[in-house]
Amino acid sequence: MSSIAMLIGRVLLSLIFIQAGLSKLMNVSGTIAYFEGLGLPLASLLIWLVVLVELVGGLLLLTGFYIRIAAAVLAAFCIATAFTGHSDWANVMDFQAFMKDIAIAGGLLYVAAAGAGLISFDTRRGV
Repeated sequence: MSSIAMLIGRVLLSLIFIQAGLSKLMNVSGTIAYFEGLGLPLASLLIWLVVLVELVGGLLLLTGFYIRIAAAVLAAFCIATAFTGHSDWANVMDFQAFMKDIAIAGGLLYVAAAGAGLISFDTRRGV
């Protein structure tokens, strides 16, 4: 696979996580209320774990650093998010969001298997 295509794919995949993490940081109270509305426990603590996964995972994906671990963690995160945040499949928008999260998880599993490509920090580290 082309190293340029792998880089572009990583960059594009990383954007959703970086944007989502920053968005949650910009509206902590609103995000906590949203989490509470979903019935998630300890929402005021959970937000920080979610922001950490989204921002750190997104940045690792962007740079190609510890890519296999980062992609696997983000894939698991997407699957968990799909089932906890988009479980009302009678609602078309919720079902589409569920499918989007599952599809992104699939792409991330591909990245976890294929690695970062030549244009990455992992390659510079000899991984």
